[in-house]
Amino acid sequence: MIVAVAKERFPGEARVSLVPASVPVLSEAGAEVLVESGAGLLAGFTDQDYIANGAKIAFSRAEIFSADVVLQVRTAGEDPDSLDADRAMIRPGQTIIGMADPLGNPQAAQKMAETGVALFALEMVPRITRAQSMDVLSSMATVAGYRAVLLAAEALPKMFPMLMTAAGTVKAAKVFVVGAGVAGLQAIATAKRLGAIVSAYDVRPAVKEQVLSLGAKFVEIGLETGSSEEAGGYAKQMDQEFYAKQRNMMKRVVAESDVVITTAAVPGKRAPTLLTVEMVDVMPPGSVILDLAAERGGNCELTEPGKTVERNGVKILGPTNLAVGVAFHASQMYSKNIATFLLHMLDDGQLVVDTNDEIICDTLISRDGKIVNARVSEALGLESPPSGSDDQGIKPLDDVEGEN
Repeated sequence: MIVAVAKERFPGEARVSLVPASVPVLSEAGAEVLVESGAGLLAGFTDQDYIANGAKIAFSRAEIFSADVVLQVRTAGEDPDSLDADRAMIRPGQTIIGMADPLGNPQAAQKMAETGVALFALEMVPRITRAQSMDVLSSMATVAGYRAVLLAAEALPKMFPMLMTAAGTVKAAKVFVVGAGVAGLQAIATAKRLGAIVSAYDVRPAVKEQVLSLGAKFVEIGLETGSSEEAGGYAKQMDQEFYAKQRNMMKRVVAESDVVITTAAVPGKRAPTLLTVEMVDVMPPGSVILDLAAERGGNCELTEPGKTVERNGVKILGPTNLAVGVAFHASQMYSKNIATFLLHMLDDGQLVVDTNDEIICDTLISRDGKIVNARVSEALGLESPPSGSDDQGIKPLDDVEGEN
């Protein structure tokens, strides 16, 4: 079986789906690894690095898409501009694995389905114990949380730590993190390491202990949040009345903060608005808001994706794809996730898709020309497929493709 690593085409994307160190792991499992020339260069990995680890180099995109399995960082809805060009090279029965944004852009998943490809979206990996090493969202959120604090510190006209100097005492900056998921917790830890006074809030009361363990203060807002967490551990979208009360209670904390970092996102939906213009206006000039949900519409009313907006001296940063800023380590983490996911399906060098496995069932988006994922079907307004993706159970992928 040939596993190919495609070079990313999305503008500014520097990550690569598989790093050289992961090649021997797949080779030992019976796969031949083919890498598109230059695929890892922006992340710090040369073609020679891949060759030294047992991979072969392909010098055309068509050769990459002739492989049995194609690995990507961005595919389908995560890179819609490249979709049509790549789709023309995809053949029925092929497998493509990557981040595909199937809930945010289900139409792109539908286009992929029409080719007959088996599309796996890694964002859909369930947050269960045995899938932790495959969780790309957690990996990339870790990077984003770290980078968010560095960008905010650079934009803030103050230093983060308290300093006792001959010229007087410099007060520590106050950082408020909204959302204590993976990105939020990493932002808290990074801000604390830089010496800031950190407080945090999350609608899920269960994360309070994690916030406190990092040395931050957990802000008690006093709202009923018992139903704020979904089964997978993700924050659940609440109603507008809840968010209105939340914004009113948060206003006081925001007014006292030098930096506010927002991380609240709901999978496949627009990010909830947590910071209104009125709340921005109570922040002192020089303050910074960094909105990690910018790509999903933003948690702040003034956020513009990819831009810095200024209002009354307050900067609102809306960075996108923060992981690109540390592409070397982001690629290492992503590579571990995708290689572990692929190995989960490899049996003696053959790809075996067990649709009775929760990990496989949740991530398999399309197969045999159809959308087979219930959540994506719902997003497209289609009739939901039966549980277990046509109830085919444990079968080699090639065998399944030959059935009607």
